[in-house]
Amino acid sequence: MSNTQEKIVEVTDSIKELLLYKNSKYGDSAINPKKIFYKGDSTNSILIRLDDKIGRVVSNPDDKPRINDIADITGYCILLLISLGVTKEDIEALMD
Repeated sequence: MSNTQEKIVEVTDSIKELLLYKNSKYGDSAINPKKIFYKGDSTNSILIRLDDKIGRVVSNPDDKPRINDIADITGYCILLLISLGVTKEDIEALMD
């Protein structure tokens, strides 16, 4: 396994652990929102959150994006795939 491949495993495992931690800490609010104020579906809710996070990256005056924002974007992209009903087989089909 190359160094880059090892880093891919390390970072994706860390993102998985972060998602599981946040899901445990905050509940399943991304996929099953409480609908107190926003009454839309989970997919649109996640898209709104992604829009906010991408906006933070764009408006950041620093030379590099904040790790927190990039990790959150990555997590929301994974949650978006889940909300769209994407399966392991769907992802595996992308390997041609």
